[in-house]
Amino acid sequence: MQVNISFDRPDEGPRSGPVMVGWFLTTDKGAVLYDPPERVSVRQTNRTHAKSASRCPAVIQLESRYFAVKCPFDLHLGFGRDDKGKPVLLNRAGAGATIRPGKMNEVLSLVNEAEWRFPDRPTLQLSLPYCFIADEMVYATQLSAFMHYRRDPLPGTIFGGRFPINVWPRPMMWAFEWHEPERDIILKRGEPLFYVQFEGEGPDRPVQLVEAERSPELQKYLDQIGGVVNYVNQTFSLFKAAEALRPARLLTPKDKG
Repeated sequence: MQVNISFDRPDEGPRSGPVMVGWFLTTDKGAVLYDPPERVSVRQTNRTHAKSASRCPAVIQLESRYFAVKCPFDLHLGFGRDDKGKPVLLNRAGAGATIRPGKMNEVLSLVNEAEWRFPDRPTLQLSLPYCFIADEMVYATQLSAFMHYRRDPLPGTIFGGRFPINVWPRPMMWAFEWHEPERDIILKRGEPLFYVQFEGEGPDRPVQLVEAERSPELQKYLDQIGGVVNYVNQTFSLFKAAEALRPARLLTPKDKG
């Protein structure tokens, strides 16, 4: 399904057209690995019948409101413990892995065992450079890729989250709670890793996702609010302080020319 949304805004005001959301990568390192987020579209073979699900307005509305972020790597991971009982990740692919062990450790980590929600459910984090920004109030909700069918379901659930990207742009990560650590995690490059839904001030405005420039103003703001999770527990309490630092405009669509 192709959803066409105009960039033009009516004369009534800047918030009468589509909700403008920008995406960008926080680093250029390995940028070719990271595909642009895509609007979710479950393509059906039957679009001719008037009652086909492909033509159902409710289905179209649902799909149009989610954007998929794809997995950038092929990963086959197991869980184990070393001789001291410390939790460790096991690279089941071994020498056949497409990602070198040293590089895997740069993007993958097990959360400290003391921070797991349940003692028998390890928590895994995959760091990603995707970041979203808006110049009006927009909340981003991260959730599992529930419209993507997996023949072999993942042995756990992702940690979702909801936060305002207009004041708190932050690099996304895939956080996974491993309910069955005796079963391996298998991720394929190009498969949907998670979905992101964007909510503005009203449900009637569609969302237009554009690639954004990582301008000096945006980079400075990211530096000002980055890493604070290491120093305070309730980062949402910093929203007012972040707003005071925020420039009036952070979203500049990237020039494709």
